[in-house]
Amino acid sequence: MAHSHSHNHSHHYDMKGRNLIISILLNIIITAAQVIGGLVSGSLSLLSDALHNFSDVLSLIVSYVASKLSKQKASLNRTFGYKRAEILAAFVNASTLIIVAIILIKEAYERFQEPQEIESNLVIWLSLIAIIGNGFSVLLLKKSSENNINIKSAYLHMLTDMLASVAVLVGGLLMKYYQLFWVDSLLTFLIALYLIYVGYDLLKTSTKMLMLFTPDHIDLKAVVRTVNKLEKVKKLHHVHIWNLSDDELHLEAHLDLQEDISTSEFNTLLITIEALLHDKFNINHITIQPEYKKDDSKDVIVQD
Repeated sequence: MAHSHSHNHSHHYDMKGRNLIISILLNIIITAAQVIGGLVSGSLSLLSDALHNFSDVLSLIVSYVASKLSKQKASLNRTFGYKRAEILAAFVNASTLIIVAIILIKEAYERFQEPQEIESNLVIWLSLIAIIGNGFSVLLLKKSSENNINIKSAYLHMLTDMLASVAVLVGGLLMKYYQLFWVDSLLTFLIALYLIYVGYDLLKTSTKMLMLFTPDHIDLKAVVRTVNKLEKVKKLHHVHIWNLSDDELHLEAHLDLQEDISTSEFNTLLITIEALLHDKFNINHITIQPEYKKDDSKDVIVQD
């Protein structure tokens, strides 16, 4: 059995943690302001925005804990460390996005039945504060969200929240100048639909990772073909490829060989395979069981 690792540096991680902390604090302030403002002005969209912001605080905390955990060292009874914590966090955050959306739809429907007059000036100012605060968090997390599903889930909470606040602002302005109080409900409903759309995608991706499905961008047959072309190789079979975390892609397989080569020859072959799969498919953790005339199934995918 052979292993290979390629690790990335952790300096940008601490930055990630710091940015999450800043976002958490910002969101706690915004939530408090919106709850007070919502109660004073009677604006449902402000209160639902506050709920949304509160879910952001929770999702940021989940993401922060997961990103801290994922850096913990592996141990005897946790051989992978907590590297999957981030996928779990993304799964939790995606679920809460959808739950928040359903609550918003219910609220919007009830409010639509009986539109209420709203103190619009307060709504306008508070939504501006939320736009600025969330906008700042969005910018802080944007970079790390591109290649980390955990941060992406927190980032989406922030982004949708910023959009929600923009909607509240538009609603506030329309109420102030045109007395259109039903806009409040319509906007809440539209934001909720957007949340479901984004949340579902994230839920799907994180579920696939938790189920150890082959990542979408990997063509398993192409991986097998690549290895089969090598000298001395007969067939790569019994293959599993999965994401341990966002930046760790594992492959385990059996390798049927053409001839009865020595272990040192196998090592040379293994180094070639590792380099090849890393360059071509970005697979950075490989475990291969060498075989020669072993009596077992040579199917690429073996079901027990």
